[in-house]
Amino acid sequence: MGAVPNRRLGSVRGVPMSSPPGRRARLSSPGTGRSSSEAREELRRRLLGLIESNRVMIFSKSYCPHSARVKELFSSLGVECNILELDRVDDGANVQEVLSEITNQKTVPNIFVNKVHMGGCDRTFQAHQCGLLQKLLQEDAAFEYDLIVIGGGSGGLACAQEAAILGKKVMVLDFVVPSPQGTSWGLGGTCVNVGCVPKKLMHQAALLGQALSDARKFGWEYSQQVKHNWETMTEAIQNHIGSLNWGYRLSLREKAVAYVNSYGEFVEHHKIKATNRKGQETYYTAAKFVLATGERPRYLGIQGDKEYCITSDDLFSLPYCPGKTLVVGASYVALECAGFLAGIGLDVTVMVRSVLLRGFDQEMAEKVGSYMEQHGVKFLRKFVPVMVQQLEKGSPGKLKVVAKSTEGPETIEEVYNTVLLAIGRDSCTRKIGLEKIGVKINEKSGKIPVNDVEQTNVPYVYAVGDILEGKLELTPVAIQAGKLLARRLFAGCLEKVYHTLFWPLEWTVASRDNNTCYAKIICNKFDNYRVIGFHVLGPNAGEITQGFAAAMKCGLTKQLLDDTIGIHPTCGEVFTTLEITKSSGLDITQKGC
Repeated sequence: MGAVPNRRLGSVRGVPMSSPPGRRARLSSPGTGRSSSEAREELRRRLLGLIESNRVMIFSKSYCPHSARVKELFSSLGVECNILELDRVDDGANVQEVLSEITNQKTVPNIFVNKVHMGGCDRTFQAHQCGLLQKLLQEDAAFEYDLIVIGGGSGGLACAQEAAILGKKVMVLDFVVPSPQGTSWGLGGTCVNVGCVPKKLMHQAALLGQALSDARKFGWEYSQQVKHNWETMTEAIQNHIGSLNWGYRLSLREKAVAYVNSYGEFVEHHKIKATNRKGQETYYTAAKFVLATGERPRYLGIQGDKEYCITSDDLFSLPYCPGKTLVVGASYVALECAGFLAGIGLDVTVMVRSVLLRGFDQEMAEKVGSYMEQHGVKFLRKFVPVMVQQLEKGSPGKLKVVAKSTEGPETIEEVYNTVLLAIGRDSCTRKIGLEKIGVKINEKSGKIPVNDVEQTNVPYVYAVGDILEGKLELTPVAIQAGKLLARRLFAGCLEKVYHTLFWPLEWTVASRDNNTCYAKIICNKFDNYRVIGFHVLGPNAGEITQGFAAAMKCGLTKQLLDDTIGIHPTCGEVFTTLEITKSSGLDITQKGC
C-alpha cells in the first residue's frame, strides 16, 4: 500500500493494496525554472487537486502505526482509497509542510473523505463510531450546495463571498429574531445594524455638539439656542444603515450567493431546515457549513427587565429621545452609549456592579471613568438592579428602578425615562440543532470550541466570529477569519497588488462625497510582495501615512497587511482589506461599511 521512491515527484508510483485496492496518488511535475514561491503554490494546487478528485484521500507514511490502523478501517469497510506515502516520495518533507499549511495538521495520517478534512487517526475512528464517517462515504452524497453559511453578519458574509469568488455554490441563511421590544433589522449583522456603525455615528453627533461649544473660542458667533433632535439623527442613521443592508444583498447577488431570510436549524448531518417569518419550512443540504450566528444582549433575569428595558438592539432605532437614562453595566458598550447620550445633552447615570471595563488596564479604565464624570455622566458604583417597574407609559415613559448594594443590605430607588442594559452578550448557538449532529458547545457560555482552522469537532462544520471560544469578539477579526477560512476550504489564490475607493463613515450621514477617497499600495512581487509605495486620499491622510511609513521601513509586506486586524470603523483599516488588483479592472466602489 506504499509508494516506491522515484527521483521526480511527478512520477510517484503506488503499490496496489490487496483489500481493498488502494489507488496510487499521482502528482504532476511542477516543472523547472520556477521560483520557490511559484513551485510551492503549484504543489499546493496539486495537493488540493488530489483532495478534490478522490472520494477518500489519505496522506500517510508507510511505517506509521496510526496510518496502518486507518488503512485497516477503510479496508474493513470495503472502501477504495487513494494513498500518498510521504516517506516514499522525493520532496516528501515539502509535501507534508504544504499539507500542514492547508489543514493546520502536522502529523499523519491526514485524511479527507469527499473533500471533508477528517483529521487524523483518532478523529476518523470517532467519526466512524458516531456514524458520521458512513454518512460522508455514501455514494449518493450529492449536496445542493458546497457551503451554507448560517448568519449574515460580518464574518459570515465575508466567508460566503470569498467562497463564491473561488467558484463554489454558496447559500447564506440569515434571520434576526426580534428583541423583546420587537426590534429587528436587515442583512449585515450586529456591527452594521446595532453596533459599530450606528454607535460611531451617534458618537459623531455628540462630537459635533462639543465642536459647537468649542467654536465660540475660535471666533464663531451665534445667538440661536442650539438643541439636538433625536428623531432627525436616528432617521438619518437608519437611512444609511438601510443603504448598507441593500448593498450587502446586492453584493451577494453579484457573486451568485443565494440569500435566504430564514432561521437555520440542523435536522441531521449535512441537512438544515430553514423557517421563514410565515413559518414556512424548506430543507437544504451542503457539503460544508459555517456557523456565524453571533451574539445577542443578555438580560438581568429580574422583574420587568424584558418588559420595560432596552438594549443596544433597540437604542439605535429608538423612535423617541430616551430622556433621563440609566445605563446598567460597565462594559465598553455601556460606556460608549452613556458617553454619546450625555454628549447630546441627556441626563445619564451608569450603574456599575464592580469595576469599569473588566479585562482592560484598570488605570486606563479609571481615567475613562473620571473623564466621563467631568463631562456630566454620573456613576452609581457597587449596585445592581433588582426590579424595574413601569410608573407611566409614554415615549418615553417613566420607570422606577430598585437597586441593591453589592456590599451590604442598602437599597436605593430612582425614576428614569429609559433603562439601557449593557451587561454582556450570549452566543446564539443553543437553538440551531447543533446537538442533532453532535457539535460540541461550552454548556456554560454557549461558545463553540474549534481548532486552529475554525473547525468544530464535526469535521464538515466550521465557525467564525463572536461565537468562538477563547477568540476576540471584534468585527475585523470575524471578517478576516471568514475570508481566510473560505480560502483554506476552497483553494485560495496568490495575493497581488490592490487598490480601492472608500467612504469615511463620518461622511455618510452628512451625504458628503461618496467613493472619492482612494487607497492604493504598490508591491514588489519578486520580493515577497514588499510594500514599496503607499497612497491615501482622504481625511487624516497624514496621520494614516505616518503610521504606515514606519511599518514600511520595517519591511511591510502585503501578507502582513492582510494579517493585520483593522481598527473598525476607521479610514486606515481599508489597507487591511484590499482585495482588488488594479490590473483586473474590477469595480472598486464601496457598498458597505
